Amino acid sequence: MSSTNPTTFSNEVDRPFPPIAWLSSGALGLVIVGGILMAAYAPRKAPLGVATALLCGAIVLLLIAGVLLMRLRDFAWRTFVTIFKWALVAYVVTSAMIEFAFVRDHTSGASLVIVSSMLVVFALSVPTTIAFTTARFAQPD
Repeated sequence: MSSTNPTTFSNEVDRPFPPIAWLSSGALGLVIVGGILMAAYAPRKAPLGVATALLCGAIVLLLIAGVLLMRLRDFAWRTFVTIFKWALVAYVVTSAMIEFAFVRDHTSGASLVIVSSMLVVFALSVPTTIAFTTARFAQPD
C-alpha cells in the first residue's frame, strides 16, 4: 500500500505492534482447554492441579497483553474502546450462560471458583483480541 495515499494505509507495514492479539488468543486457548477439562468431569471433582496451571498460564498471558496494550502510544484508542466495550457485553452474557450451566450441574467449591475465573479470562481475552485487531488498522487518534 502506498504511504502517499491518505485513505489507505497499513499500520502492520508502517509500524510493528507487540503480539497482543497472540497473547490474548493464547490465554483464550488455555482457558478453553481448562474449561473442556472441567466440563468433562462435571459434576464430579476435576483434577484441579491441571486446571489451575492452565488458568494461571492464561492469566499471565492476558496480563502481559494488557501491559503491552497500555504502553502503546499513537494508537486508535477510541476505536479500541468502542469495540472492546460492545464485545465485552456480548462475552459477559455468554460467560454468564456458561456459568449458569456449571452451577445447574451442581459444580461447587474450588471447581466452581476455577471455572468462574476461567470465564473471566474468556470474557476479557476475546474482546481484547477483537478490539486490538481492529484498532491496529484504524487511523490513530
